[in-house]
Amino acid sequence: METQEEVINSFSQIFSLPLSELLFRIVVAIAIVFVGRLISKWLTRAAKRAMDRAKTDQMLISFLGNITYYALLLIVTVIALGVLGFPTTSIIAVLGAATLAIGLALQDSIANLASGVLIIFLRPFRIGDYVETSDEEGFVTDIRLFHTLLTTRDNKAIYLPNKDVMGNNITNYSDTPLIRIDLVYGIGYSDDVLQAKRILEEIVVANDLVAKDPAPVIAVKELGDSSVNLIAWAYVEVKNEMIVTYNITEQVKVRFDQEGISIPFPQRDIHLFQPN
Repeated sequence: METQEEVINSFSQIFSLPLSELLFRIVVAIAIVFVGRLISKWLTRAAKRAMDRAKTDQMLISFLGNITYYALLLIVTVIALGVLGFPTTSIIAVLGAATLAIGLALQDSIANLASGVLIIFLRPFRIGDYVETSDEEGFVTDIRLFHTLLTTRDNKAIYLPNKDVMGNNITNYSDTPLIRIDLVYGIGYSDDVLQAKRILEEIVVANDLVAKDPAPVIAVKELGDSSVNLIAWAYVEVKNEMIVTYNITEQVKVRFDQEGISIPFPQRDIHLFQPN
């Protein structure tokens, strides 16, 4: 209460000043804000360049740059208010109380901000990584203070609150250079298993997007109800997962048809009984 009374008294004292002195203080305060804003931008750019030369992560550079800029603006504003005649200690106290009230009112936003800081410093993923979190998956397009932006394979933008990202499991498919895809194809029980394995191996090995090391693995996965299921393990870059899957599947259908290997589908025998 005393702080509020001091600020109110400062208002009355300022407006009781002679007009010439009041205008002079206002002009000086505006000049301080204008020049201080330019200096804040210059110092922020200088800090970013220094961090960039030190090979600091770009996410961290952006985050610290924003914090630096707004902190400098706050200092400039306090100085300008002091020139006008407001007691700086009271202003800082009012700002502290306002910050506390705002923090209580915006608990979720503060949680998102804190989680954004953790993401930036702990770096469970980086921009460009393909991740799965909060039941969503996609390429990390941007990491902001309150949310993380993912872009899905079909080019949809997903905004995830940072607290949900940090509060759930994070699967980063880009942490390792290659991921394994499991391709399963069924053939008939009367077909030649060894021939089908050879064809499948030729197709997988010939694909330029499939890694040579680790080498692909072709094997019989299981004896199904209506088919013998072959599996192909192939290691690819995450960005090539879908195109490799579609390409190999198409070639398998074409080659199996050419070689006379059937691809069975589920069948049922239906028996009809005539009531007596």
